[in-house]
Order: sequence, then C-alpha cells, then structure tokens
Amino acid sequence: MRRSLIYLLVSVMVVALVSAPAAAGGKVKIGLLAPLTGFAAADGLSVRNSVQLAVERINKKGGVLGKKVQLVVYDDRADAKEAVALARKLIQQDRVAAVVGGSYSTPSRAVAPIFQDEEIPFVAAYAVHPDITRAGNYCFRNGFLGMVEGKSAGYVAVKLLGAKRIALLTSDNDFGRTLAAGFKKYVSEKAPGTKIVFAKTYPFKEKDFKPYLSKIKELKPDLLFASGYYFQTGPIVNQAREMGLKVTILGEEGADSPKFLEIAGKAAEGFVLVTNLNRDDPRPEVKQFLKEYESRFKIQPDMVGASAYDAFMLICNAIEKAGSVAGPKIRKALAATRDYNGLTGTLKGFTDEGEVIKEVQVQIVKDGRFRHFGVVTDLELITP
Repeated sequence: MRRSLIYLLVSVMVVALVSAPAAAGGKVKIGLLAPLTGFAAADGLSVRNSVQLAVERINKKGGVLGKKVQLVVYDDRADAKEAVALARKLIQQDRVAAVVGGSYSTPSRAVAPIFQDEEIPFVAAYAVHPDITRAGNYCFRNGFLGMVEGKSAGYVAVKLLGAKRIALLTSDNDFGRTLAAGFKKYVSEKAPGTKIVFAKTYPFKEKDFKPYLSKIKELKPDLLFASGYYFQTGPIVNQAREMGLKVTILGEEGADSPKFLEIAGKAAEGFVLVTNLNRDDPRPEVKQFLKEYESRFKIQPDMVGASAYDAFMLICNAIEKAGSVAGPKIRKALAATRDYNGLTGTLKGFTDEGEVIKEVQVQIVKDGRFRHFGVVTDLELITP
C-alpha cells in the first residue's frame, strides 16, 4: 500500500512537471518563428526587432502574471520543412505558452495544424493564406486574410483611384494568388464598368519583368495592380518607369518595406499600397513605436514588424485576461478580444474562424516615405 502511494505521488509529480510549460524558472515563454535568413531576411529582421521592443515594453511593466516574458526565437527561413521542425522544438523542448507566426504563408500553413493539435495558441502576424486559421480554433490571424486584402485593393483601384482598365501582374505563389483572387472578385461583383485587360502570374524568382510590362504598355491600362513581395514589386516599379510606363501602380502589404523603397528608388514616388500600418496615425503609442524603431535600428519600420508586435501583445493581453498560461484558457481569451488598440489599428474582434476584423490602410510613397492616402472602412469588405 505504501509502495503504491509512493508510485502514485511520483507519477503525479512527473505529470505536473511535464504539463507545466511556459512558466518554468519564473518566466513565461512565448515562441517566435521568423525568416531571419534567406530571401525574406529583411522581413524576418523587422519582425524580430519589433517583437523585441514589445518584450522590453512588457517586461518593463512587470511582465505578465507577475513573471518576465522570455522570447524564444527561431529562424524558419520561410521554409515549411524547417518551420515544422522548429514548431515541434518550441512545443517539446522549449514548452512555450503561445507562438507568434512572424513568417510567410507557406511555413505558417505547415505549422498551424501542429499547434492546433497541441492546443498551443498561434497568432499569424501577417501571412494571408486561409488554411492557417482553417487548421482550427487555436489559430488566429492578426493580419488580413488574402481575400480581404485583395478585395480592399480592388476597392482602392476603382473607388479611390478611379481605374477603368486594369492590368494584374501577380507573384505565382500562395500570397500572390489569394490576393489576385480577392481583387478579381471585387471587380467582377462591385465594378461592372471596370475591365481587367491583362492578368498574368510571374515565377517567384523572376527578375526581368520587361516582357510583361511591354505587353501592359501596349494595352494602355490606367492602373497596374502589382502583387508581390518587396524584392519583386521593387524591380517591377523600377523597370516600369524605365520603360516610360506612366500608369498608376498599386501594390499590397508585401511591398510595405523600406527595402522596396531602396530597390525602387525614385521610381517609388506615387506608388500606392493597401496595408495595415498607417505612418501618419496620430495615436501616441504608434508615433512612439515608429520613432523608437527608426532611432534604434536606423531604418524605417514596416508592416510585418508592426503586425508581429501586435500579435505578441495580443498574446500577452490574453494571458493576463486568462490569468493563466494554459493553452485552452489563452485561446478563449484571444477569441473574446474586442476593441483592442494595436499599432496596426483597432482590432474590432476575431471571427469564429480566428480572422481579424479591422480597417485596411492605404499608403502612398511621398519623398521616399510611406504616407497616409486613405482607409477602407466598409465592413462588408473588411469582414472575412
């Protein structure tokens, strides 16, 4: 009897140790996956820098639940296989309470089901593919669903820029295809007088866009929707201006980067994009972040960094409201979040599928910086 009791006590202690992640050593562990090397390294660096500012802010105020936050960062290189291995490491070795998805759609889609199965809340900062939140109710998105951003871009093209003849040039990957689908949906359903005269995808690693741009120039559209990342859109804009293509060029959050400005140079002037970071936001916390980021890192802040900052802060806010680092309780608090003021706008709430509802910002490049141009507030467009 005594021996059985001892075995029982030992078993309980082992289970307690195994089931007590995240707060070991008096700290709350939160994971971060970001592409710190490879083709997306500039975005990954922005994510890490921005979340580090958020960690410092939280810990300066005493952390969460009276414990300091420990950020566990891994480089997924925007690669799905790498991300899967690192997700398992965050769960099994680091035993994190929750994870910020600071990477692209492909790796985020790959890891979302893993975090779902292990009941670890996962907040995708800016990845757009719908499969991320389809993985289950532990997966949330702080950035825009691709369809939402694509439809909003269509609205900007037609309503704010007055386009009647539009050309689409789209990156051939998850990101580009979902945005193009949203754009086409808006034009077909809401803009019967507008015509898409050209629609082509280009290989992900394409560098010479002149054959596409030459055909676009012949068709004489009044707007080009160039969908891609900064290392794709930058050359598109530059080459378009070199060829004398004076059409209005509209982009999206993938081009929201100081690297786009660097690559496109003077050709970036007048470029318009839909995104979620308003550099002219008058709120003190946004102005403070923008100023501190540029002062410390000597480069302009961007959408991916601000989105990851918000994803991290949403997790911390949920932990405080839950009063626990237990996954189910954090998930419940995240799902109940309403009217949360983040750097990337006021989060009105999450849908039942974990999709964010907030206004879409429109920026324009003026004097080498992104500036306010407009905002999309139509609930029909911004609600997934």
